[in-house]
Amino acid sequence: MMWFSKKNRVDEVAKQLAHSPDLMCRRIQCKGKTVDVLFLSNLINHDHLQQNVLAFIHDQEDVSLKQLARCLPIGAVHVCETEKEMASYIRDGWACIYIEGETHGLAVNIAEKVERSLEKAETESLVLGPKMSFTESIDTNIHILRQNVTDTKLVTEKMTIGMRNPLEVRVVYIEDIADEENVQTVKQRLSELHIDEVIDSSVLAQLLDDHVYTIFPQYLLTELPDRLAYSLMKGRIGIFVDRSPTVIICPTTFFSFFETTEDIYLRWTMSKVLRAIRMLGIFASIFLSPLYVAIITYHYEVIPSALLLTIGESRSRVPFPPVIEALLLEFMIELLREAGARLPTKVGQTMGIVGGIVLGQAAVDAGFTSNVLIIIVALSALGSFTAPSYEMGATIRILRFPIILLAALWGLAGILIGVSVLLIHLLKLTSLGRPYLSPVYPFRFADMKYALIRLPQKFYSERPKTNRPQNVRRFSWREAMKRKDLDE
Repeated sequence: MMWFSKKNRVDEVAKQLAHSPDLMCRRIQCKGKTVDVLFLSNLINHDHLQQNVLAFIHDQEDVSLKQLARCLPIGAVHVCETEKEMASYIRDGWACIYIEGETHGLAVNIAEKVERSLEKAETESLVLGPKMSFTESIDTNIHILRQNVTDTKLVTEKMTIGMRNPLEVRVVYIEDIADEENVQTVKQRLSELHIDEVIDSSVLAQLLDDHVYTIFPQYLLTELPDRLAYSLMKGRIGIFVDRSPTVIICPTTFFSFFETTEDIYLRWTMSKVLRAIRMLGIFASIFLSPLYVAIITYHYEVIPSALLLTIGESRSRVPFPPVIEALLLEFMIELLREAGARLPTKVGQTMGIVGGIVLGQAAVDAGFTSNVLIIIVALSALGSFTAPSYEMGATIRILRFPIILLAALWGLAGILIGVSVLLIHLLKLTSLGRPYLSPVYPFRFADMKYALIRLPQKFYSERPKTNRPQNVRRFSWREAMKRKDLDE
């Protein structure tokens, strides 16, 4: 090991790295030439350094940049023209070789990357289908994707984002399926990001949003390789971010956040029922509590007499108006949910169950709320969990609160006002410039099977036109049936 002299080019690389104490240089004298190998000691694989770099250079009879670039037993080799470029590669765990008398340097990849092993998806659980999820290594993620998508037209374009903390980003799509305009829009937005750093793919998705001030997510985040593969084959685009286990999928629609790949793995009859239950659960999550507040406050005449007596008896000891009662319970449920998410898994589950039962019963006994509202709030909470996307589930939980306030002000008319404002807002939204409510608006009957309903596989011979795919046809069912008849 040696320290750097202020008079050689190696010292310029050290300046670029702020003379970091873990920056090392190995100097080799080989046939009258001095070869300096620079690296950060805590980022490299020392076995590769010793066997494939230092020992190889020492055994060479004639050392030159071209010869090393051609013969070094390292998979990734890059010629560097400037000290800044060499420093950038060293920060990524590469070793840089500078040969005395040469005008360029050579970077070789001997990085020792720290990453977790392949595990099951945490936020998107499936009963059927592959269980493997992406990891924080972009190279591993691309490897997983290529195992799932073997199409020769799969494109993975590399970009770098971040001026102070550069991060590798990969834009992936099927070349002859994805719409060229969508691809160019993604690459243009990425290239226009002048920012110090991007911490995670979820942050990048927010930076790429069409509409910044909406609470609705405009890009789908997934950690499932099969979901990404399915989306790419439908004409969508994926964005990988290094050090992030989730992938951005775009463009997306409002209904994309309620789809799962499990809908494909199950038979169409079961998938149709489960998708309907999911949509009903979302509807109940948003409107059950506001309907309770509106009816109890203004429209109690619509309640059957037998049920009205039960509700009246249940509310006889409650000192608060329905809106305060509902907001109090909703706030309590959100506290339990947030606390359960932040605690360790086993403790969080126990706390959520015990806390919900104890607090609910105590609130009823103390006269803070009624038994009926406890049931309604519990159903609303269960309905929000049916959303496969965590971001959309959080959005639905937030929507309940303003609609409850509108219901308290104007009853059912207030709920209708809230629904109208919500629909107008959704109609104005876009994702990557494409309508957010497609295929409902603009209406595309052929694409409804991808959004609201589930049909047998023979009806999915074309890709959804919402994504504007270049190659619309997936297969021809009639030709497949003809071949089958001929074989028989």
